Amino acid sequence: MSSLSSVVLDPTPAGVSWDAERIRPDFPMLRRLVRGNPLVYLDNAATALKPQAVIDRIVEYYTSYTANVARGVHTVSQEATERYEAVRAQAAAFLHVAPAEIVFTAGTTASLNLVAASYGGSALGAGDEVLVTELEHHSNLVPWHLVTRATGARVRAIPVLESGDLDLDWLERELSPRTKILAVSHASNVLGTVVPIATVARLAHRVGAVVVVDGAQAVPHLPIDLRALDCDFYAFSAHKLFGPTGLGVLFGRRSLLEGMAPWQGGGGMIASVEIEGSTYAPSPARFEAGTPPIAEVFGLGGVFDYLTTWDRAAALEHENVIARSAIERLSRIPGVRVFAGGAERVGVVAFAVDGVHPHDVGTALDAGGVAVRAGHHCAQPLMRRLGVTATVRASFAPYNTSRDVDALVAGVERARSVFGR
Repeated sequence: MSSLSSVVLDPTPAGVSWDAERIRPDFPMLRRLVRGNPLVYLDNAATALKPQAVIDRIVEYYTSYTANVARGVHTVSQEATERYEAVRAQAAAFLHVAPAEIVFTAGTTASLNLVAASYGGSALGAGDEVLVTELEHHSNLVPWHLVTRATGARVRAIPVLESGDLDLDWLERELSPRTKILAVSHASNVLGTVVPIATVARLAHRVGAVVVVDGAQAVPHLPIDLRALDCDFYAFSAHKLFGPTGLGVLFGRRSLLEGMAPWQGGGGMIASVEIEGSTYAPSPARFEAGTPPIAEVFGLGGVFDYLTTWDRAAALEHENVIARSAIERLSRIPGVRVFAGGAERVGVVAFAVDGVHPHDVGTALDAGGVAVRAGHHCAQPLMRRLGVTATVRASFAPYNTSRDVDALVAGVERARSVFGR
């Protein structure tokens, strides 16, 4: 697979009702200049911008509720704890699961490491298999390398088809009783491919495998109903959902969480401690050792409240229109190869410019105030599958507009003229 630029472009839907201009004032970063130009922020897959409502919620914690949670009997601690746990309930409702199945972590990476070390460390043995995919971010590869090295299991990858979709025929053929864990991204951070999790989970569960989903790139775009998807673990990061950095949300089936050993030890996760040993609190407290990211959890609550003001279906449709426009216009530029595929996809567009290093393209775009990602995107196996070492990635959010696509295209054309041979 050297290129997916032959992706079929759907016609632009009629009657898109989303008004990006209405929400742009909610995001203070969009008011700043970069090198004398208005910021064009197209690096949303790395981290999304934060609305003022979220910033205000973080400030509220530090100005009115600064105290540790689940520790103190004083008023401020009790109030902070109540608000902290209310956000857990919001996260559960957002994912359509129970609050007891929500664990707060430091991010998607921490969540996947927790599952790999705690669940995988006990469930895997010599000869067992962990199936991943060629789409995976390193955060859903390296933790499985660590645990399989320690247990004698092995990692295998579901191939990606020329279309950008997973080879589900290969998966159905290769699943066996040796398959203990299937670890898969819900959406690719390079191709934008959306994986049909419900189908994958149904196939995996036939052989008794547990399904672990990296939802970091899907949650900012798609409605997520984990009961319908029927996966066993699901992880995402707040900062990609317009929230603060340093915070992740991990869903785990309660029956699985209750049987897992703690990943980290310390305050807050114990039932009792003696010099000779300790016993542990039930989940989710068992997996939240130490002082948690309290201000960040307050900020995530602000995200959930803010998103209730959006028509998320219309926002998704708008993103798809903008992304399709970018794909179509970039594909017309001589020497540009677009890597974008999948029957269903989110607004991530990766591309390469013949004869121009992706970092040079990124530098040329930055000169015009356009922020993109250039590199391997923590997806080196997929880069090898595509036949490149790196790409440029533009990723879209509901506040992006057609003017942003204009700026992207102009910057790529400028890179070709300055750096091209």
